[in-house]
Amino acid sequence: MGYTLQIYEGKGDGASNMRGEFNGLEKLIRDENPYAFYVHCFAHQLQLVVVSISRCCSSIEDFFEYVTLIVNNTTSSCKRKDVLLDKQRENLLGKLGSGEISSGRGKNQATSLARPGDTRWGSHYKTLLRIESMWDSVIEVLQIVHEDERNPSRAGGLVQIMESFSFVVIMKMMLQILRITNELSLVLQRKDQNIVQAMSLVVDVKTRLMNLRNDGWESLLQEATKFCSENDIPVPNMNESVTRFGRSRKGGKNKITADHYFRVDTFYAAIDAITIEFEHRFNEVSSELLVCFSCLDPRDSFSKFDVHKLARLTEIYSDDFSYSEKKGIKDQLVTFILHVRRIEEFRDCHDLAILAAKIVELERHALFPSVYRLIELAFILPVATATVERVFSAMKIIKTELRNKMSDAWLNHLMVCYIEREIFKGIDLEKIKETFQNKKDRQMQLPKKPKHN
Repeated sequence: MGYTLQIYEGKGDGASNMRGEFNGLEKLIRDENPYAFYVHCFAHQLQLVVVSISRCCSSIEDFFEYVTLIVNNTTSSCKRKDVLLDKQRENLLGKLGSGEISSGRGKNQATSLARPGDTRWGSHYKTLLRIESMWDSVIEVLQIVHEDERNPSRAGGLVQIMESFSFVVIMKMMLQILRITNELSLVLQRKDQNIVQAMSLVVDVKTRLMNLRNDGWESLLQEATKFCSENDIPVPNMNESVTRFGRSRKGGKNKITADHYFRVDTFYAAIDAITIEFEHRFNEVSSELLVCFSCLDPRDSFSKFDVHKLARLTEIYSDDFSYSEKKGIKDQLVTFILHVRRIEEFRDCHDLAILAAKIVELERHALFPSVYRLIELAFILPVATATVERVFSAMKIIKTELRNKMSDAWLNHLMVCYIEREIFKGIDLEKIKETFQNKKDRQMQLPKKPKHN
């Protein structure tokens, strides 16, 4: 079997180092081996797609800079956080008293602003969602900061920016876009990631974005106008002429209507940018590769088995299969699936590793050599999940300044307990203490769990 390599990049912007057209690592490796496939972590790809929206045009990029400044000015100290929470509590009590909002379990809970970050899942969406829900409180805190500061600050200017139609429109637009991508983000972060479902959801998300582009402007404009009316924010006449963003008004050569600015230069530009980024990040080759290999999943009696998709792998890995093997692969796959579904020993296989071991144990790899070769190729294809990122996050939480000199073994034990805490929650601590106590005689007995009356 020919040598085939899958390249996996799971942290940061893999495109910058891996996917350079001329000098990228992917290009250099594929010059040596044309059947090396670059597979970037799907969850990271989506994160980079979402973050790319903030750089699609100057007005949106400025908007996210303002959002960061708003969060920093309202949460930069414990005092400001407390004032923000107090103002939010007062506003909620006032709305409950007037009947504007209703009370109930899980509703109107105390919260604070989340800092947006390029490497944190859903951070932009969470930040904008909280700014919208805490609108009055945020503005009040910015006013307090502006009045109390001895030196000039940007808090006063941020109030003026927030109370502008442009800020509200972009905020509402980004909430709609990020709400559409949020479901996909949650799916791609799951440990039991289903590649077929994930890729299907990618297609659905792109379809929803196109539908939003075609039919979503009028509803977005109505929603933004209603929000502005409720908060005494002036709404411009969409037919009036304005100067194009970033251009000089001198001479009147750069005049466009307000409708063109918000609808074409902002709304369409953002959706076009994220759509193009989707096509770039989730390229057809790596996506097709993962979808085809997922058809070998033995769970639920090989419910995802697809002869045509698996046969397509012999074309992608053309050097690993002879002409006769390519022609006979479909017949061999049909016979294989009938065989494994009939044999009792294969019914307990719940992952590809157990299936491969069982095939070798029962010597079926000699009966189905081409199918077994596909399974071997699947083993060198990594599954892209966010597990590695969770490990790094856990390390930052556990290895603090007070624990900076701990040994690697002790750090490893603590991280296993923290990362797999759901498993450890189901362990009976009394049994662990009894086992430890019975290993040898000790000077005293371990304390027993107190009894509650």
